[in-house]
Amino acid sequence: MTFWYEGPMASFDTETTGVDVEHDRIVTAALVLQDTADGPVRRREWVADPGLPIPAGATEVHGLTDEWARRNGRPPRVVVEEVARALAETARAGLPLVIMNAPYDLTLLDRELRRHRGTSLAQYAASAPLLVLDPRVLDKHLDRYRKGRRTLTDLCAHYGVDLGTAHDAAADATAALGLVRAIGARFGSTLGALTPAELHLRQAVWHAAQARGLQQWFTRSGSPELVDTSWPLRRQVDQAA
Repeated sequence: MTFWYEGPMASFDTETTGVDVEHDRIVTAALVLQDTADGPVRRREWVADPGLPIPAGATEVHGLTDEWARRNGRPPRVVVEEVARALAETARAGLPLVIMNAPYDLTLLDRELRRHRGTSLAQYAASAPLLVLDPRVLDKHLDRYRKGRRTLTDLCAHYGVDLGTAHDAAADATAALGLVRAIGARFGSTLGALTPAELHLRQAVWHAAQARGLQQWFTRSGSPELVDTSWPLRRQVDQAA
């Protein structure tokens, strides 16, 4: 018997101008596909000229500069359309879509589509919903009492997954895909009988519970920060600029 975590999957990641999903922009994006756990990985990559300066702090993380983006990038209006269509294709093919911290990448893509195309990610996925697998949500639910951080780097180290070149969209997407396979194998007795569609629904519930717990911690600490319970896409609080 082949379990879902052993079969075909896709994985998506972006590198951006910052961490504000309402206002920052996509610079690079990657979609990787793999038919089996040991099979070759196929990559599709995009580069956009974001039209805004890439802050020095972002460049320190991913190494992408304004000059590089202008030289290699295409108009964001074209890029986000192609990315959205590619993700919709994975949904129509029934492929689980791995995204580390999905509310970040998917929300930023949604806001870019609204900004440049006057449409939403939901419209592209109208014929078949995205079946998202988020290793961050899965790990926090399945191993909730483990101490330590849960970044992609930390999770790859914990599960023995090769990260490759961190903060490269294709490398991060590939690592996240391997991470979900590793989590699935380790917790097969819990996850193996579930379908990706069932897991998608459960992750929304798990993420909401995790977000409420984090919100309580912020409140006790006196922090004004608010945590969005929505998954895999954040609510649109106002029109993206």
